[in-house]
Amino acid sequence: MSQPPPRDDVKACCAAAYSSDVVTLLLGDSYHPGGTALTRRLADALALRPDDGVLDVASGRGTTALLLAETYGVRVDGVDYSPANTALARGTAEAAGHADRVSFTTGDAERLPYPDGDFTALVCECALCTFPDKCRAAAEFARVLRPGGRVGITDVTADTDRLPAELTGLAARIACVADALPLAGYVDLLSAAGLRTLRTEPHDAALLRMIDQIEARLNLARMTAPDRLAAADIDLAAAPTVLAAARSAVADGVLGYALLIAEKPPAGRP
Repeated sequence: MSQPPPRDDVKACCAAAYSSDVVTLLLGDSYHPGGTALTRRLADALALRPDDGVLDVASGRGTTALLLAETYGVRVDGVDYSPANTALARGTAEAAGHADRVSFTTGDAERLPYPDGDFTALVCECALCTFPDKCRAAAEFARVLRPGGRVGITDVTADTDRLPAELTGLAARIACVADALPLAGYVDLLSAAGLRTLRTEPHDAALLRMIDQIEARLNLARMTAPDRLAAADIDLAAAPTVLAAARSAVADGVLGYALLIAEKPPAGRP
């Protein structure tokens, strides 16, 4: 039986992949199923208020953080493992005139560089499934939230016992599939960290749409920008096989996508 790659290797591979221009080309600006529409739904479910302090974990190039600041008037800190993403997000925030409301830091979700109880809300979109130590990350989510604060998560769900071989390697792990949990697994994970799940929603159709979009963009890029694909330090040879396996897995109920809202209990309440 093959052994999983070391945790730091997974983090480094994810950081390299998600800071690649080619990955941005294939995934779009939001980097996750549902795009900004699902981000807005997540934010609405969190009942964000102006001047709330929000942490965006795995903030990428800053799309979600900027949307939250612009639309909801909140103050946002974004943290991402990739220094390249952090630099790009800072530049985007400055260009948009939001550097006073949005800041970005390079850091590890399993060791968040913030004090206890620093945030009113936390969002993490399509990233918890990639974290090697999910229990530690969930505990960090709880630590940095104020009592009564809420966590909003959207993520891939998976029946891991039924995943086909094409969706179990390192490439599939980076693609948010191989190490995803069932919906109940995320609820249990958050519960173990002291976070009570208030709401869950299935959004499997958003995952199917993203699979279709990635396939279409990849085919278009192969016709119009083959040199750009060839220059990328990413092995895309297996992409068609992984995409086909993922599409079948969604149809079979093995893969899905879900939204979760959880709460850190208010002080004095279990």
